[in-house]
Amino acid sequence: MTHSQTKHKSGLVTQSSGLSLEEINGTVEVPQGKGFWRTLLAYSGPGALVAVGYMDPGNWSTSITGGQNFQYLLMSVILMSSLIAMLLQYMAAKLGIVTQMDLAQAIRARTSKRLGIVLWIITELAIMATDIAEVVGAAIALYLLFGIPLWIAVFITVFDVLLLLLLTKIGFRKIEAIVVCLIFVILFVFVYQVALSDPDWGAVFKGFIPTTQTFAETPAIGGQTPLTGSLGIIGATVMPHNLYLHSAVSQTRKVDHKNEDSVAQAVRFTTWDSNIQLSMAFIVNALLLIMGVAVFKSGAVKDPSFFGLFHALSDPSTMNNGLLMSVAKTGLLSTLFAVALLASGQNSTITGTLTGQVIMEGFIHMKIPLWLRRLVTRLISVIPVMICVLLTRSDNPIEEHQALNNLMNNSQVFLAFALPFSMLPLLIMTNSAKEMGQRFKNRPIIQILGWFSVISLTFLNLRGLPDSIRDFFGSNPSASQITLANTIAYLLIAAVLALLLWTIIDLYKGNQRYHQEQSDLEE
Repeated sequence: MTHSQTKHKSGLVTQSSGLSLEEINGTVEVPQGKGFWRTLLAYSGPGALVAVGYMDPGNWSTSITGGQNFQYLLMSVILMSSLIAMLLQYMAAKLGIVTQMDLAQAIRARTSKRLGIVLWIITELAIMATDIAEVVGAAIALYLLFGIPLWIAVFITVFDVLLLLLLTKIGFRKIEAIVVCLIFVILFVFVYQVALSDPDWGAVFKGFIPTTQTFAETPAIGGQTPLTGSLGIIGATVMPHNLYLHSAVSQTRKVDHKNEDSVAQAVRFTTWDSNIQLSMAFIVNALLLIMGVAVFKSGAVKDPSFFGLFHALSDPSTMNNGLLMSVAKTGLLSTLFAVALLASGQNSTITGTLTGQVIMEGFIHMKIPLWLRRLVTRLISVIPVMICVLLTRSDNPIEEHQALNNLMNNSQVFLAFALPFSMLPLLIMTNSAKEMGQRFKNRPIIQILGWFSVISLTFLNLRGLPDSIRDFFGSNPSASQITLANTIAYLLIAAVLALLLWTIIDLYKGNQRYHQEQSDLEE
């Protein structure tokens, strides 16, 4: 399936409805009829760009705090989230390869212009929420490593646009390689720290088996229950923008779309690449939770912010064994943590910008240069962080750190809104033989698992919304604030469900119209 390409340029803005990320679309050569490993190497890369979103700074405190509070109980949540992520990313990549449209383009082609704009705004808010976590993470890493004042460090994060400009000059394959290297930096840091802690591996593997306690509302430890801990991990793991990104970057490989076997090879090896890279993201998130249990003494981390974790890693008294204590004294553990935090933030810079371009082109057919896109998004994301830093400058350090941590956590509420509007259309389209062809539509088992995943994630995200809204009122909200938070949450849930219904109706109506238009074009 192809679609028409039209362009209208005016200054920096281009009106476009062409190929997804057309500068890099179909630019990477892949071998035909060669060995498995050589072919896999050629297809490896897009999965790394996607996996970055599953190990960004937003995941860190949720996993470590979950380990501190509930030992290995929530390991099963990390495993389930990762398996669902693999399933959704497989469908996203397959949609891009088979239809030659990314998810945003595919949704827009089948929905009204009005709904397209609404979905674009929702997805932009989700990207900006993720960007806030990256700004906070990168600024804190600069402060911890180099002693740069926070407000200056926040401002410096804007200049990562220059890094992006440099990367766009060196070619997409090299960008993929840089991202993979940064992932290995993060992986090395946490493998090293967990190896020193010598965890109880029996208890770790036992934690992968879910129990009735995993989603229980008691006990409450440090203001967190197993349910809220699970919702935090799920919310930080499965992110909507990754589905848009994967459906676009999966098209960077050169595929003969007239040959079904060539398309099937692309789907197969892209899935291998995705699952391998997401397995690495799963390992990182599991290591973070293990850190919370085995690196620190139980209850030792009073401040789960990045500042608190950094200081805890440099404090021998919080460490769980003598070996960790001796290494903590050198400052190596805390420095490595800050390096991993900086690497994570830079990785997310690259992928966040590409995703922003994908949804802007797909939903509203507008294209701007990557550097300008990055600058605008980052400047908007910097504003709430800068306000938070300036307002808390006169407070004591713990209050300042907590305010930044709360801003990062509260911003993630937008992800709960955006996720159903990417998952549901993706599942509907990849389940359809009319869309994907009989060979590439989802098999019955994938359809069953897909519906289970979409319904479960939507329910859990909406289930956690009242708590998320309540968090905006601080750690000790009054009875009237709790009532207000619940009212706002239930109104938002009603709005999300109404919008989902609109999306489903529009998709089914638009499907008929779209396929008729395609038939007319082919004739």
